[in-house]
Amino acid sequence: MTTSRQPPQDLAASLLAAALLLPGVQALADEPPQGGSISLRYLDYADRQSGLDRIRAHSPSISVTAPVAGDWSIEGTLTADDVSGASPRYHTAISGASHMQDERKAGDFAVTRYFRRGTLTAGAAYSTEHDYVSRALSLNGTLSSEDNNTTWAFGVAGSRDSIDPVNHVVVDEHKRTVSVLVGVTRVLTPNDIGQLTLTRTNGDGYFNDPYKLFDNRPRSRRQNTVLLRWNHFVDSTGGTSRLSYRYYSDSFRIRAHTLSGEYVQPLGGGWSIVPELRLTTQSAAYFYYDPVYDGTLGPPFPPGFANADPNRLSSPDQRLSGFGAVTVGLKVQREIGKLWTVDVKVEGYEQRGNWRLFHDGSPGLAPLHARIFQVGLTRRW
Repeated sequence: MTTSRQPPQDLAASLLAAALLLPGVQALADEPPQGGSISLRYLDYADRQSGLDRIRAHSPSISVTAPVAGDWSIEGTLTADDVSGASPRYHTAISGASHMQDERKAGDFAVTRYFRRGTLTAGAAYSTEHDYVSRALSLNGTLSSEDNNTTWAFGVAGSRDSIDPVNHVVVDEHKRTVSVLVGVTRVLTPNDIGQLTLTRTNGDGYFNDPYKLFDNRPRSRRQNTVLLRWNHFVDSTGGTSRLSYRYYSDSFRIRAHTLSGEYVQPLGGGWSIVPELRLTTQSAAYFYYDPVYDGTLGPPFPPGFANADPNRLSSPDQRLSGFGAVTVGLKVQREIGKLWTVDVKVEGYEQRGNWRLFHDGSPGLAPLHARIFQVGLTRRW
């Protein structure tokens, strides 16, 4: 499959991250949900660059959460992605962009046992498309203080991916990852909650994009993430600000900073609005090469290609370049009685090399624009 979205290579880390969603500003309680819920969601995604409409994705999903036997709960999600469009084979070149259409089906399931001062959650996830299959398992636990104002979290997850690209560049390749997470959530004041999360992921196997030209990446990747979150309830407006900072580094020598902020403002009558802003800056992988090509062979050949080691590391993948990005979004939500919730969310994303902070970004790449639309319906019981 040829898309600009990331393959499901981080499924294990995603399972861990989902277990540490920061709650609202309230005391943390190790109690099962009082009732169940079912949610239907639909996501529409499209990205483009000058002269090329790239990827379009439609993604309906259904998720269910329910208490079971007093001290247990279960939750699960099913998702189907319909992806089509075109993606450059190198950098942002329009000429030779490969066209594709694919379907991805994914599901995850988790069961949680609640104790007086803690929880234990076991989860599994599976994702399949015609050239990529990913399987993951996770185990997460939490332990709260006597006053429920501090909660420690621990987690481990592993995934195994199988890659069989249709162009047969490789056959039956594999990638394995193991992720470990440690976090703490603390009620700081009656109006504030803070959270610190550390994640380490070790991966080995096939990390190349088989549909990019001259894409040869290391067969191991070590990833570290530090995530800080702070929720603050504003007495004067009844709203809640949610701020976060994420620092990411890996053995590809990518360094990324992401600062996010959103504000949840109730409007009365069950309505609320949530504007959000996210700023990202990223350095390039050490083996990424800019769109400056061999003087004799021309594009897409890297400089010195004719005399270079054929096994040398290189990649023209825009996702591994140095860039800055801005995401602006707005969510509108309506509570209908005590049982129903409807929400609509729109986001716009733009990525440019010259928006990178602290250092120069990667030159010669067309800006990337993306639009994301989501709508959801939840029924509680």
